[in-house]
Amino acid sequence: MASLRITTNGFQNQILELRLGVNRCGRAPGNDFLIDHSTVSGWHCEIMLSDGDLVLRDCGSTNGTFLDGARVQEVQLHSGQVVRVGDIEMVVETTDVKVSIPKIEVQVPAPPVVLADGSTICRRHPKARVTHQCTHCHELLCDECVHRLRRRGGKVWKFCALCSRLCEPIGGEKKKKKTLFGFLHKTVKLPFAKGPKKKEIEEAAE
Repeated sequence: MASLRITTNGFQNQILELRLGVNRCGRAPGNDFLIDHSTVSGWHCEIMLSDGDLVLRDCGSTNGTFLDGARVQEVQLHSGQVVRVGDIEMVVETTDVKVSIPKIEVQVPAPPVVLADGSTICRRHPKARVTHQCTHCHELLCDECVHRLRRRGGKVWKFCALCSRLCEPIGGEKKKKKTLFGFLHKTVKLPFAKGPKKKEIEEAAE
């Protein structure tokens, strides 16, 4: 990572290891790098480190910020240059930026177990068989994995336990078995189905 080394006597070649973003230098305790010297202002300067750029900016200091002997307000830094804040000199050792990306271990789920009869065992419930599949993530689900929501009118919506999208039964919805009463109700007019007619009620009243 980019860094500066203090070469002034009394600072034991202190290294300023910069971080990405703004690095503030000064005599006040709240700075990123505390430089305790009478010629250094409380908030003397700041060094902005970004991808490929290292910029030095004076923060209105009393004794000024210098680069290679010239007073500057804002300037880009390069390796080997000498920065002076008050009477304190620093050498730019490197302007390299190293960004470490942590390695993320992704756990690969075990493949589903297929039985001899062609049915599949649920990966979350080893004793249950798969009955549904998500229409979005295509995950195989058993009845216990499926979240159900009954809407007005009696229709039941089924949702995936992983992505909360709709899921469907494997092989499609099973058709309801037709009963004999249902068949007769649609094809034959049954007198007891509708109740007594108005005329029959009037005759019974007489």
